[in-house]
Amino acid sequence: MPFETKATIATFGGKLLKLTHESTSTKTPMSVYVYLPAKAAHGSPDQRSKVPVLIFLSGLTCTPDNCAEKGYFTAAASRVGLAVVYPDTSPRGANVEGEDAGWDFGTGAGFYVDAAREPWSRNYRMETYVTRELPAALAESEFGGALDLDRVGITGHSMGGHGALTLFMRHPGLYRSVSALAPICNPCNCPWGEKAFSGYLGDDREEWKKHDATELIKG
Repeated sequence: MPFETKATIATFGGKLLKLTHESTSTKTPMSVYVYLPAKAAHGSPDQRSKVPVLIFLSGLTCTPDNCAEKGYFTAAASRVGLAVVYPDTSPRGANVEGEDAGWDFGTGAGFYVDAAREPWSRNYRMETYVTRELPAALAESEFGGALDLDRVGITGHSMGGHGALTLFMRHPGLYRSVSALAPICNPCNCPWGEKAFSGYLGDDREEWKKHDATELIKG
């Protein structure tokens, strides 16, 4: 679905776009922020230069605001001519019973997996959203011509670091680079991961391993 622009903020010579769109993956509105450096942000579409893209996945409880406003990525991104995309960490307002009961599961804690367990499987499909729907939406956007979607890297912090590592390994060729800041590297063996994986994926630990960076590397 097309993006709706909620705000446009001038920053470091470029623009930070605060966007929303209706997601077919999560069946909810999704927020996503996009930083366009100067050469991708200004001029007519045919005058803009294509720039590579970095996807930043945030951690537990976060929204796109966290890194966009506090991470200071835009300073470095402006210098090197890099677009930065900040997706949300989960669906919001899906009205799934229990989604707001805790800070580490449900709202703000989608763990970048496609839930297989009811009642989460209808809306909590963050892997599909990040790897398929969001790139397509970016390509079709009014600024999509300024994004080099053949040169996309992925990174993240904490839960987002887990997401970056696992999505990179689960989708070979989709991303040119991967990095992570203090990632949850072995969610099968930590309380946050065990809670999330049992809730979203069920009780089969073999299924959990398919979304665990350590287990995927052991592979």
